[in-house]
Amino acid sequence: QVQLVESGGGLVQSGGSLRLSCAASRSISSFYVMGWYRQPPGKERELVATILRGGGTSSGDSVKDRSAISRDNGQNLLFLQMDSLKPEDTAVYYCYARFPGSLTGFWGQGTQVTVSS
Repeated sequence: QVQLVESGGGLVQSGGSLRLSCAASRSISSFYVMGWYRQPPGKERELVATILRGGGTSSGDSVKDRSAISRDNGQNLLFLQMDSLKPEDTAVYYCYARFPGSLTGFWGQGTQVTVSS
């Protein structure tokens, strides 16, 4: 079993920045892909950004150019840096990880990010 624990959420003013962290219970080098998803109030969960084991990254349209995903393999940590935050970025942010060859992955419990106008 894999545990993912997010941290770093909170209340931030519009235009501000936030750095989320996700601590994994095992070596993140073993995952094929890790990523961040978010679920705004009353909406579906959506992709924020992903990073492949090889280092390739992708991001969702809503946060493109305002976010950066990175990882620290030695500390088994995944990060999400978000800048120029907007009220519409308010959501619960989830960490995700999936093993190679697996169709399903693991989710963290989520961390709340609230952006005030």
